[in-house]
Amino acid sequence: MRRWALLLAPGLVLACARRGAPELDPSVVATVNQEAIPVVEFERELALAYEVPEGTPAIAPDQLLALKQTVLQGLVDRQLLLQDAHAKGIAVAPSSVLATVSRLKAEYLDAGFQEALALGRLSEADFERKTAARLTVEKLVDEVVYERVAVTEDELQGYLESHAAEFQEPEQVHAAQLVVKDVEDARRLREELRGGAKFAAVARAHSLSADGRLGGDLGWFPRGVMPPEFDKVAFSLEPGQISDVVTSEYGFHIFKVLERRPAHRKELAQVRREVERRLLRDKKEKAQAAYVHSLRDHAAIRINEGALAKASGPRLAGASRPAEETRP
Repeated sequence: MRRWALLLAPGLVLACARRGAPELDPSVVATVNQEAIPVVEFERELALAYEVPEGTPAIAPDQLLALKQTVLQGLVDRQLLLQDAHAKGIAVAPSSVLATVSRLKAEYLDAGFQEALALGRLSEADFERKTAARLTVEKLVDEVVYERVAVTEDELQGYLESHAAEFQEPEQVHAAQLVVKDVEDARRLREELRGGAKFAAVARAHSLSADGRLGGDLGWFPRGVMPPEFDKVAFSLEPGQISDVVTSEYGFHIFKVLERRPAHRKELAQVRREVERRLLRDKKEKAQAAYVHSLRDHAAIRINEGALAKASGPRLAGASRPAEETRP
């Protein structure tokens, strides 16, 4: 079941009900600008947040409290974003919602989708409603929050310089080999090579290795990819040099180094897309966090502490499981 991941995961910073304020309905765990978050929805999200394999140790009370706070924070943030989308007139066409639901259904075999709904305590109508809300929030974030997020050339270059070790290319060699089963054949072929025979032609004619049909070409490789005895030989040769006969469990080898490439740092052009992706992801996360924080600062949020404490969640450590309890 695809479900909404929490948008943020900070500590809970929501305001509790003020003294003298009217008590909240016990079926409501919180209100966000007077819109209720039902206990049943909170308990559903809480169960999904702690979806673990059978046999996993039960959760401790302090862990349950932290989990409840994180789940409630996510629900409140989601509600704030959805309210903001509605206020800005941002909506998703019903046809898009139905298309998304259909695509998600198609990912399941047979009755798998209905089983997933039952596991999440959802009806199909609930699922369509949650999908519409998720798509609406995603549209708000894409069109409003991410609108001005961009990465500059200076930021790209700065990231590359501050992560130089990560983008360091190790020394590499481009080598070829030929493999035979008899040591005397290997020695004879080595003499032919030293006499001027073309390595690729000899490898195609005699090598038992799969790369023989490619003239024995092994391509480029750094240290640690090949067996240690091969590395020792390949990285000791200069371009054009041919090795002595090397013995391994596969037979008797002769290597030729075709090219060498010293260790160097990758150029920005080689890693631009990867670096830009990382920087954009980080800047988007920060922009989204700041946007939600601003919404919280201007929102009227009340937490029903009693309902929060009583809300059922994962089994506590040391607590017995009621006979009538069923898996969500």
